[in-house]
This record gives sequence, structure tokens and C-alpha cells, in this order.
Amino acid sequence: MRDIDDTPKPTGELALQTVAMPADTNPSGDIFGGWLMSQMDLAGSITASRRAGGRVATVAVDAMAFMTPVRVGAVVSCYTEILDVGRSSIRVRVEVWITSLHQDEPAKVTEGEFVFVAIDGNGRTRVVD
Repeated sequence: MRDIDDTPKPTGELALQTVAMPADTNPSGDIFGGWLMSQMDLAGSITASRRAGGRVATVAVDAMAFMTPVRVGAVVSCYTEILDVGRSSIRVRVEVWITSLHQDEPAKVTEGEFVFVAIDGNGRTRVVD
């Protein structure tokens, strides 16, 4: 159980970390949500492919809500946690947290659930190892 005074922290393990760059922004200077989603997909696929023992493909993404904008220069960290492993699928929660030059504490940006399916060399579904 968490105390009220506890500072929120990421759930899961760090799977991917990068810096938000100017090429990833909209005209207002905020990072595109689609860019963040692609980073989440990469992080989730790293975790899923490790668990599957090979290649995976994204088959579904659950709803996401963006809680705070991401500015250029922010360090974007994607944390992952495996929620379920099926016969050929793996469901992974991905949380995105940022830290910037202007704040000491990390801030949660979004989270989502990604479903991956294990695939063989021909792109066909296979059983998770």
C-alpha cells in the first residue's frame, strides 16, 4: 500500500530511453503523440520479443490519454510490464515518463496496453516459447 506522501514512480522496468528532438514536434513545439506512441510500441516490442524468444508483431493497442505535453529536450523513458502471456500473444503495459531541464521530478505522460503476437520467420503466428 502506498502512503499519501509517496511520490508516484514508474511501474515496470526501463525498456527504452531517448531524447525528444525538434524533428518530432508539431508547429507549437510539442512532441507529436504519434511519435510517443511509436516509442511505446518499440519499448513494448523489446519486452515482448524477449519473452517470446524471437520476433513479435503489434496486433492491438488499448486506449491512451496524454496527461502532459512533451517538449523538445525532454528525456522520454518507457517502462514496461508484462500483464499476460497467452498461447501466441503477450500483453504489455507501457508507461511513458519524462524528465526535463526545468523539473527535478519525473512526470507521467501516458500509458497504454499493447498486444503482441509471436511470429516465425515467414510472418506466421507461432507459440510463445
